[in-house]
Amino acid sequence: MSIVGTRVVRVEDEKLITSGGTYVDDLREAALTGALHAVFVRSPIAHARITGIDVEEAKQAPGVVAVFTAADLDLAPHEAGPVPEPFLATDVVRYVGEPVALVLTEERYQLADAAELVDVDYDPLDAVASIDAALSGETELFPGGNVVQVTGEGDLDDAVFAGCDVVVTQTILNPRVAPAPLEVRGASVAWGEDGRLTLWLSTQNAQIARTTVASALGLPEEQVRVITPDVGGGFGAKIGADPEASLLGWAARRVERPVRWVESRSENLTAMTHGRAQQNTVTIGGKRDGTVLAYRLEVVQDAGAYPRSLFLPTLTELMAPGVYRFPVVQTRSRAVVTNTTPIAAYRGAGRPEATAAVERAMDLFAAEIGMDPAEVRRINFIRPEEFPYTTKTGGDYDTGEYAAALDGVLEAAGYAELRAEQETRRAAGDPVALGLGIAAYVEITGGDAGGESGRVDLHADGSVTAYTGSSPHGQGLATSLAMLLSDRLGVPIEKITVKHGDTDDVPRAVGTFGSRSLQLGGSAIRQAADAVVEQARELAADLLEAAPEDLELDTDRGVWQVRGAPASVTLDWARVVSAAEGGTLSADVWFGDGKPTFPFGAHLAVVEVDTETGKVEVRRVIALDDAGPVVNPLTFRGQRHGGLGQGVAQALLEVVNYDEDGNPTTATLADYSFVTATELPDFELVEMETPTTRNLLGVKGIGEAATIGSTPAVHNAVVDALAPYGVRHLDMPTTPMRVWTALNDARKAN
Repeated sequence: MSIVGTRVVRVEDEKLITSGGTYVDDLREAALTGALHAVFVRSPIAHARITGIDVEEAKQAPGVVAVFTAADLDLAPHEAGPVPEPFLATDVVRYVGEPVALVLTEERYQLADAAELVDVDYDPLDAVASIDAALSGETELFPGGNVVQVTGEGDLDDAVFAGCDVVVTQTILNPRVAPAPLEVRGASVAWGEDGRLTLWLSTQNAQIARTTVASALGLPEEQVRVITPDVGGGFGAKIGADPEASLLGWAARRVERPVRWVESRSENLTAMTHGRAQQNTVTIGGKRDGTVLAYRLEVVQDAGAYPRSLFLPTLTELMAPGVYRFPVVQTRSRAVVTNTTPIAAYRGAGRPEATAAVERAMDLFAAEIGMDPAEVRRINFIRPEEFPYTTKTGGDYDTGEYAAALDGVLEAAGYAELRAEQETRRAAGDPVALGLGIAAYVEITGGDAGGESGRVDLHADGSVTAYTGSSPHGQGLATSLAMLLSDRLGVPIEKITVKHGDTDDVPRAVGTFGSRSLQLGGSAIRQAADAVVEQARELAADLLEAAPEDLELDTDRGVWQVRGAPASVTLDWARVVSAAEGGTLSADVWFGDGKPTFPFGAHLAVVEVDTETGKVEVRRVIALDDAGPVVNPLTFRGQRHGGLGQGVAQALLEVVNYDEDGNPTTATLADYSFVTATELPDFELVEMETPTTRNLLGVKGIGEAATIGSTPAVHNAVVDALAPYGVRHLDMPTTPMRVWTALNDARKAN
């Protein structure tokens, strides 16, 4: 019996729940003996001219070894986008949290006092703290204006809506959120006597981090080693290396001492990249029979002070039509700079924004024509026989059963009964309004057009060591890869070790983001295992004096045998590998054939809204997330649960706020709201598996899917609950204050 598809307890968990993980701040490496501690002095003002920096008093403080400002650096600005980003602010600061100086001390407790002694004179400038302020152009952050990227300009034509019975337009805010991983950012750096830099970094991709740091420091990549210890969450915000990591390497070289850095939680909330932050205007038109004839999405992406991830709005455009066969789709995007923390990838990265927009549009259209939102979706779904399907925006969808997914969720939820309950409660004037929200979604995974590395070593004792270019940080990937190897090689899972995150062990890799790990990293490990099996076949054939094509590997017992011969004529792995040169069989491969895959699903949220207080309670979430064949149901469900929690949180309460001067008002966990178990119901998971043909395993990504579907489902449910009171739309998060305000505004209007 194959281990694949069975529930296997994660091999990572024993260490995590006994001795605990080893994170960057836990490292006690010999190379870090005598390390200095680092703190960044960050701007408390969103937009100001620096008129002077006095570091002399700070340099005289107890334990201070060095204080660096931009004037000390010989590094070219970090260029991740069209606007160069200095490692330390030079003449102007552009967001609260921008690094201005770097302080190094002998002891960690000395950092705060020393940093306070760095005296920076600021001349405040007018702040651009919102998308609307950026578009107004009244204050320009950089020469050339605040709009730093435009796509689709001139492609919009109102004539496409001329034949529609109904046209609905709505501007929708997809709010800025903080990734806020459990482990904040941190790094430790040390230079060896050979002039080689070792960087221990909390990252999702050691190899990309190596490239970034080597480039910043003017080093060949082989002179930089990046090691990723345990990572306490990333959610996209730890892709590669932030500018701070490169600057720490520079500082360690300058003082000829190792350096350690870990940020505070407030620092993380203001200085680590944020996510989402789009303003989307949807226009949808169609017939009163429910057929959509045209859809338009206009995206304005808040890029923050320094644009680092301008691919985000283009991903939103790519996925704009979602699961629907719209005859006409128009998109346009603009990215603007503001005096806020830079925006980068966050769980879903552009795809959740597309889904949130189109799913609100479908509900608005359904409400306008008086049709059930489930039926409107059924009418417009891409049909199974149409796959592979190319959308009007260029999406190359592989496989999908969109109607079946929605029907499965509605049946599991008892949708008809819920609508009947809603009608009864509305008729009775129940002040606690029942709302039902539907979201059908498709997303792209492994869409970076890269491949992944995999290496499998089989040792003479029958054990296996696998090296993966993927970089897990909580997903349970080591368990899944060990299961794949056990299934292919017939080696018990406890004899398999999976290694990752060290550029000396795995020099070439891409890493973990975009839900790519299993479909690309898993396929690479499978390909390497296949290669090892073929090597072993030749050795076993010699040992058994048989033709290679007559041999078979009995994976249930982990032995080689001649096909059709008595079972007693067998060779175990230890015997076969011992015959290999060097006592090891090894295959090192690059899986580069995998095209992007397109997981999909449907979610239904059931909420209750107290119309007297505005409080929203999520009563049920029924979710179907189809990512193809499931390797380990335990980790698969874990990814779905985590995604659902984050998606619900965004719809209900998560938002990063700034005042009009660009001051963050959610800079601590006392102000930035997280969802807890108290606000979440037991999730009801519906299963369906639709394989892809685009990789060796037939799998699609699951890491972000549930986040993408759950946010618009809850959002739509809240608006549905408020519909009888005249509320047509309400932006996220649907906090009690926002709901209460919307209700009162609607009552006044009526």
